[in-house]
Amino acid sequence: MEVLLRIRKKGVLILPKSLREAAGIEEGEVLAEARDGFIVLRPFKLKEVEVDRRIVDELLREEGELERRKMNGILREVGG
Repeated sequence: MEVLLRIRKKGVLILPKSLREAAGIEEGEVLAEARDGFIVLRPFKLKEVEVDRRIVDELLREEGELERRKMNGILREVGG
């Protein structure tokens, strides 16, 4: 599908509904890429990934412990 579009002041471009529907673009963000003299627009969709909750919990515990140690060190320096 080809559609002639006008780029307005400040670079504003309006994509007609028929073009958005054909490309699967919904309200929200799109990825724009300049490639070989063309501008390519793609729908931006977050990917869901599975994460082992135990690993996340362990990393958060370690991060919390490091922050506590850092804070204790700062307080010792300030307290003399």
